[in-house]
Amino acid sequence: MKNIALLLFLIAFTYIGKAQDNYSLSDTSKLTISGSSTVHEWVVTANTVAATLNYDGTAPKQIDLEVAVADIKSERGETMDQKMYDALKKEKHPKVTFKLTEIKDKSIFVGSLNIAGVEKTVEIPITMENASENLKISGQKKLVLQDYGMEPPSAMFGQIIVGDEVTVNFDLVFSKN
Repeated sequence: MKNIALLLFLIAFTYIGKAQDNYSLSDTSKLTISGSSTVHEWVVTANTVAATLNYDGTAPKQIDLEVAVADIKSERGETMDQKMYDALKKEKHPKVTFKLTEIKDKSIFVGSLNIAGVEKTVEIPITMENASENLKISGQKKLVLQDYGMEPPSAMFGQIIVGDEVTVNFDLVFSKN
């Protein structure tokens, strides 16, 4: 009987020791994509970003992030947005997704990034701050459009061409559920 009680205590202690908290993405989060063209630098904003995070007290164990392609907007207007949506293949792939698979050295997220239907493993350098009930994860990642099967958008009969490299900047704030 004592052995059974000891076994139950050890199982309960192990379960409590592995407790993890769930977090949701706060509205204060920001994700932008910047790049260049033959004429000017540009920035677009992802207005609809959803993410969940599972945190064990020392590091995230799971992150699932989705960006709605239709809500990525530029300051250049609807025509430029449509060219971006075409490049991102919005009709067939309405979301950009990232799923965390591991963390290296507490400062590099490794995960699966899916853009325009092409999935690749990426390493993203990050900084993470833990403040009371919030986690803030910031960083940036350079991406090559053609690595994801995307043709850089162009305008004015090919006179304006977007550069093949873009930078994703993010300041994600997660709130404990």
